[in-house]
Amino acid sequence: MRARFACYNRPLRASSWRLVERPSAPPILPSVSVVIPAYNEERRLPPSLERVVEFLRESPYLPAEVLVVDDGSKDDTAATAEAIGARLSDERVKVRVLRNPGNRGKGYAVRHGMLEAKSDWALFSDADLSAPIEELDKLAAVMYGGLDGAIGSRAVDRSLIGVRQPWTREWMGRIFNMAVRLGAGLKFSDTQCGFKLLSREASQKIFRLQRMDRFGFDVEMLFIARRLGLRIAEVPVRWNDVEGTKVSLFSGADAFLDILRVRWNDLRGYYR
Repeated sequence: MRARFACYNRPLRASSWRLVERPSAPPILPSVSVVIPAYNEERRLPPSLERVVEFLRESPYLPAEVLVVDDGSKDDTAATAEAIGARLSDERVKVRVLRNPGNRGKGYAVRHGMLEAKSDWALFSDADLSAPIEELDKLAAVMYGGLDGAIGSRAVDRSLIGVRQPWTREWMGRIFNMAVRLGAGLKFSDTQCGFKLLSREASQKIFRLQRMDRFGFDVEMLFIARRLGLRIAEVPVRWNDVEGTKVSLFSGADAFLDILRVRWNDLRGYYR
């Protein structure tokens, strides 16, 4: 498996490639919290929760927890998650439901969940599992060496994409990544994949400073990580586009302005 490393505890250089082998007999692994932001996910959430809990029960990341963060849904997302949690929770995996004060945005929901996470590592994942939960093993593999985080990427190895996005969204993503590189100075190939793993210490540091509530929060969190000198690896993961995205083209376009907002916030000293 290949992982692209961007190490921000020294002057930024071009990302390098390194072969990372998962140890054949790894030590006892850290426990993991899985944070799932959810807005109007009553229909898609049940099979996703079942799959996540089943995976965690058979994993070495125990004890584990799943935090569903309801972002002011208009349907029965929260009640559905609570019912599933009551049925599936046990001593190995516990399911908790957090509620935002109204619809605040994905960035707010992720921040809420990551700051509430109790485990050694915290992963946030989209409710549709467009990046399968099993890909957690790939991120964990590069965390064994003491990195602060690992982020899933669709762009490092596009052959891993099963179902592609419509061409308009894919090309907007590529243009956005160019803007991120130029405007924010981040050298990642894909900042927007909703599958990111952080140590609890790194997560607490980042999300206590993170401010953006909507689409641009990924760029902001990675910018903060660089500002704090944290080491983040970019890891290719399997990914499939799933119908029902909550991100409109208008929201995606507004994210270009978020790059400028990140720079402005940095100039105002918010990330120190």
